[in-house]
Amino acid sequence: MYFFNMTPPLALDSISKSFGGKAAVQDVSFTVEPGQIVGFLGPNGAGKTTTLRMALGLIKPDTGSVKLFGETPGENAFGRVGFLPEERGLYKKQTAREAIAHMARLNGIKKRAAVTLADELLDRYGLGEAKRKKNKDMSKGMAQKVQLLAAIAHDPEFHILDEPFSGLDPVNQQVLEDMVREIARRDRTIIFSTHVMEHAERLCDRIILMASGRKVFDGTTKEVLAHAPRRVNLASDMAGLKDLVEPFASTVDEHEDGSLSLILKPTAQAHDILERSVAQGLPLTQYEPIRPTLHEAFVTLVGEDVRQDMDITEGATT
Repeated sequence: MYFFNMTPPLALDSISKSFGGKAAVQDVSFTVEPGQIVGFLGPNGAGKTTTLRMALGLIKPDTGSVKLFGETPGENAFGRVGFLPEERGLYKKQTAREAIAHMARLNGIKKRAAVTLADELLDRYGLGEAKRKKNKDMSKGMAQKVQLLAAIAHDPEFHILDEPFSGLDPVNQQVLEDMVREIARRDRTIIFSTHVMEHAERLCDRIILMASGRKVFDGTTKEVLAHAPRRVNLASDMAGLKDLVEPFASTVDEHEDGSLSLILKPTAQAHDILERSVAQGLPLTQYEPIRPTLHEAFVTLVGEDVRQDMDITEGATT
């Protein structure tokens, strides 16, 4: 599918929101283009959920504007958006089939077609045995997958998923990642918030980072990873390794076995060390450039004080 000359599903222009005199979101602008998977990242309290609610029109910004498919959020987006809220909730006495069919009908699908669609979705995503199981009897992981299916049942163009991985075990997190990839393969646009960087690193082609209610970065995954420190682990059976690497390193940690862990200077490259070791006749027994992570990039951009928040796997609404 080609997306030329299509209206962006979402455009935020300098939106801000305060509650009780405390700023939750401050002057945030970004546009989500058709076909993108966007990771909306930040620690708990960064303003992610408030921003997404303003995007949907559930909360009005104090200042700035929101455009959903080029218009103020409202009936114009009916059936075009699928929303998974951070607060999980299914009617306890409904079955999985009923929960999905109910949401499909609310988004304009007729009753019989909605039930058929619910069964098809449950079968497609390996939940066929849950068709007649009441939501109150489901595991947390199963209920969360059912709620996601309910949000996407009407096959919307734009998916807004607020902390979809929160509280899931690793197996169900992987299942949910696979579901997101399958949605994207159908040329749908997705933005999802999370404070667990690994999901975005595996799924997204674009990253928006939030901290303290402000946008601190907006770009591709490759671009944000360029902000992470570049680390290299080295070892040699010969003396002089530390002297060799010091011109290229901003920090050097020496281990008991004589190996080194270092962070490169901004102007240095890992292969510079390899070339120098060859030139000086100092062979390396270990040469291991470490792949940078989104978490390291985020800490570099906003500071060490966010590290603890970013390691939390389940947090409060912001």
